[in-house]
Amino acid sequence: MDLVQVETDAPVSLEIAPIASPSPTLSPASIPSPRISKDAIRRSLKASTVDAIFAAAFTIGTGGILLGNFLVELNASPVVFGMLSSIPMLVNLIQPLGAYLSERTTSRFQYALRTHGIARLLWLILVLGIAMSSWGWLNSEQLVDLTLLIVVVTHLLGGLGTASWFSWIAMLVPRRLRGRYFGLRNSATNLTEFICLPLAGLAVSHWYGGAIQGYGVILLLGIVFGIIGLGCQYFQVDMNPQSQNTHGVSLPQTSEIELDTVSDEPSGTSEPISLPQIETPQNELVSSVWKNSNFLMFLVYFGSWTLAVSLSAPFFNFYMLDTLSIDVSWVTLYNSLRAGAHLLMLIMWGKLADKIGNRPILISNGILIAIIPWLWLAIGSTQLDLWLWLPLLHIFIGGAWAAIDLCSNNLQIEIAPVKNQSIYFAIAAAVAGGSGALGVTIGGFMAQFAGSFGILQLFVVSGFLRLAALIPLMINNKPKSLGQDSKDQECSNPA
Repeated sequence: MDLVQVETDAPVSLEIAPIASPSPTLSPASIPSPRISKDAIRRSLKASTVDAIFAAAFTIGTGGILLGNFLVELNASPVVFGMLSSIPMLVNLIQPLGAYLSERTTSRFQYALRTHGIARLLWLILVLGIAMSSWGWLNSEQLVDLTLLIVVVTHLLGGLGTASWFSWIAMLVPRRLRGRYFGLRNSATNLTEFICLPLAGLAVSHWYGGAIQGYGVILLLGIVFGIIGLGCQYFQVDMNPQSQNTHGVSLPQTSEIELDTVSDEPSGTSEPISLPQIETPQNELVSSVWKNSNFLMFLVYFGSWTLAVSLSAPFFNFYMLDTLSIDVSWVTLYNSLRAGAHLLMLIMWGKLADKIGNRPILISNGILIAIIPWLWLAIGSTQLDLWLWLPLLHIFIGGAWAAIDLCSNNLQIEIAPVKNQSIYFAIAAAVAGGSGALGVTIGGFMAQFAGSFGILQLFVVSGFLRLAALIPLMINNKPKSLGQDSKDQECSNPA
């Protein structure tokens, strides 16, 4: 998916917080929902946006085209390239465990530091490995193995923290502002990518010590930006997961944060919002998930869609770099054009989603995304392709995917209840991660053992599977269609 999330040096224990027994006269309905001041909401949303900008700079160095080109320079096989793409998806299977652990803590912020913070610092090991390789202490094969190991460990840590972060930000954004805010936030990340990615590509391509050393420099800069971004979440209103599960949090119900609809009482970021906690039996949670037919239908769509997309999407860059032998500076330029189109369309899709809903946009743009693999069949390495068709194709991809990224996230937030919300997000991520990893693995073996013709084959198959994956979105499994706002659902998000 594509939101890129960011997260005291004081040691923090991972002990399970004690759960207080409720008073006989105190029920969840009688507990007043804490109200966050409008200034605190503004500060939190601004901090999250700045956080996203630094996270985008970090991600440029630790993933995507630059990391893929790094492996190509090390003569890694398509199977290794597929593994690089499948690992971030496969580790999503650990998200339910991460969600469970986060729900036993009393601070979203502290939990994020223990997961995403450590994950970012571990990339320094790869910087050291690149330096050792330049000194002749590591060969290419060992560096490939080290890269995959770092990717596995860092994404495992990220998988433990993603559901908690998603639940945190979902509670901070008022429901009627979600489309516009996430559109703005994602636009900020895409603007960062649009500016920084081609510059990073040029730096890697023209580095005097070679592309591998150039990537090491860019990776180090990305880590620095990632560490800076970690501090941004300090300025967000912290949340106590157990209190969230007890009653939720009251946010503005209007489309404008500036309206005086919330308390003017100050709300700091150092202490998480807290309420008396009431434990939810595990069997009750399982039952609530299975009874949520809208959520189950979303899982069918999300899993099948991710498998279909992952079958071919990770190999588009590999196809340009390896099969078509296009220079990395060109490839990063195309990806920046995609990010620019993504940026320009996000705000429009966000406003449209607030008006007509997420499901119609997902269906219409899903059809456009489905034909993208077939368009690659006509792409070559001629001057016309380099200067016209490849730029237009990436602009088309960026504009269409902006709607998919935005509305998929909004749809998850709509159908997941506030109580144990991170568990729902984790289940969705685990389903998508498992199916996505399966798709990338199948695609990697097709590309490895069938050559360039095999890549073209998986492009064709991926297009048909993408169209088939849209069918669950077209099914109304209840009087209320999938993705429609459920205000009367029990434990619905008060935001």
